[in-house]
Amino acid sequence: MPIPADWPTTEAEALAEQERLRPLVRAAGAIGATAGPDGDDRLIAGVDVAYDDARDLVVAAAVVLDRATLAVVEETTAGGRVAFPYIPGLLAFRELPAVLDALAALTHRPGTVVCDGYGLAHPRRLGLASHLGVLTGLRTLGVAKTPFTFDHREPGPARGDTAPLTDPATGEEVGRALRTRPGVKPVFVSVGHRIGLAEAVEATIRLTPRYRLPETTRHADSLCRRALGAMSAASDVN
Repeated sequence: MPIPADWPTTEAEALAEQERLRPLVRAAGAIGATAGPDGDDRLIAGVDVAYDDARDLVVAAAVVLDRATLAVVEETTAGGRVAFPYIPGLLAFRELPAVLDALAALTHRPGTVVCDGYGLAHPRRLGLASHLGVLTGLRTLGVAKTPFTFDHREPGPARGDTAPLTDPATGEEVGRALRTRPGVKPVFVSVGHRIGLAEAVEATIRLTPRYRLPETTRHADSLCRRALGAMSAASDVN
């Protein structure tokens, strides 16, 4: 996984790149509309990343599911050295080189990609999901486990109940807290690129028929952890 030659290496460069890309995000659209570059709207993918900080390694996984049945269609991984230091709000610069490589290795091009993280629910409105969507042209959304720096009230107790996720500084709604299982803590859904917030919430509900987290995320998380374990073991041997 070679790191792109022009990839930001400093905080200042990364912040400037976020400011450049932010106006390109499209916060509207629906699954079933035009899928984007060569994307198949019958397919939906999840991406996730795992780190071995002691060895400076990162592995990304991309898992493609049939959107109707949620059966796994294809899975790939990509890994290498970490591309960027850990700085809150700039995690996309650590993760995207591996994520882009994993997506590029797929033979099936999904119409939508679900990220384990944020899209517009980000201090500069360019979390991983939005950044990935702008770079690839694919429809993307973010489903996070925690609300990061934003405010929310508890949604109702039933599956499908939601509450706004808001920026405390501006009052802007940047996502929604979504209850995917009755009595289980919510997930936090935000627009990535080329999808509206209501549509992103609907997609998340369809992807969570049995568990709190989307099937896309569950499969990608398991795969990247297994691949990281194998890479770490091989690194020790070599």
